Amino acid sequence: MRCYAIGSGRWIWWWTWSDASSCNNLCCSELTYYLGWSQVFVINNRGKLRAFLLRMKDASGGFRMHDGGEVDVRACYTAISVASVLNILDDELTQNVGDYILSCQTYEGGIAGEPGSEAHGGYTFCGLAAMILINEVHRLDLPCLIDWVVFRQGVEGGFQGRTNKLVDGCYSFWQGGVAVIVQKLHSVICEQLGLSKVLDSECDSESYHDYETSDISDVEECTVETSCPLGGTCHRRKEVSFADIGVDFISNKRAIAPIFSSMHLQQYLLLCSQEGAGFRDKPGKPRDHYHTCYCLSGLSVCQYCSSADADSPPLARDILGPYSNLLEQLHPLYNLVLDRYYEAHDFFSKF
Repeated sequence: MRCYAIGSGRWIWWWTWSDASSCNNLCCSELTYYLGWSQVFVINNRGKLRAFLLRMKDASGGFRMHDGGEVDVRACYTAISVASVLNILDDELTQNVGDYILSCQTYEGGIAGEPGSEAHGGYTFCGLAAMILINEVHRLDLPCLIDWVVFRQGVEGGFQGRTNKLVDGCYSFWQGGVAVIVQKLHSVICEQLGLSKVLDSECDSESYHDYETSDISDVEECTVETSCPLGGTCHRRKEVSFADIGVDFISNKRAIAPIFSSMHLQQYLLLCSQEGAGFRDKPGKPRDHYHTCYCLSGLSVCQYCSSADADSPPLARDILGPYSNLLEQLHPLYNLVLDRYYEAHDFFSKF
């Protein structure tokens, strides 16, 4: 905790004398979850972290990465994600965040880092996850977003981050995570498409036999309505507690079959991105910690994408190689090992 500035109004730095940033807060927060040190945030006063996040909030609705730093969707996600797990997310922090993220969705369907920029896999994940955590995902054009992300998987099996770019192992999570998240958004997608129910894609996996298409992310009418991305009217989502969105999301069943080729992605990760004990961008590139993290995260989400819910283990046919290759299950909105997420949620829900 040498990187925490107790009296300065700042929070967490990468090293002792650098500026605090939203991204550093996310990384350090998740590290404490993995190590089981959640209590350290209560000791050091969560209120100071909330004050820092409010200070990083921009008039546009977005967040800055640090004092004087850039405003982008990445900063929005890191701020919202940290606040969500620490149970300090409220209306003041979320005010106009949805407007900012919505302004970053491009004509392609993906989400850019800032308005007017190119759709990008990392920012699309950040924008989609943040919109779910603030209960405004219905405002995005989800069919268009899905259309964009499915075409980012290349012939090599991996994902590219942008149109006309090479595939990169790290996008197995940034793009693969998006593909897995939308499997639980079928009600919103159906409403935007004007469909009464989802006709699931044909799939020979026994994992889908118990799929339901009725209770996923129910959309309820209320007195206030918003414009739908595809025309017409979308009803606001029912009121929920910000503290429960993450746990409610993971408890929902996947009502949509995988929209990408999980087996081909696993082949790319294990046969092309893996190098010794680490992972890399692609053959010819060196392994590093960043790609090792997100390649493993991508491998995990695609191993579980054919399971109906969090309590259903994958079938052997869904795992490339021996079943011992199966990784721990992640919470796709936070990229946290699921057991650690539950521990953190249970702890901070007391405050």
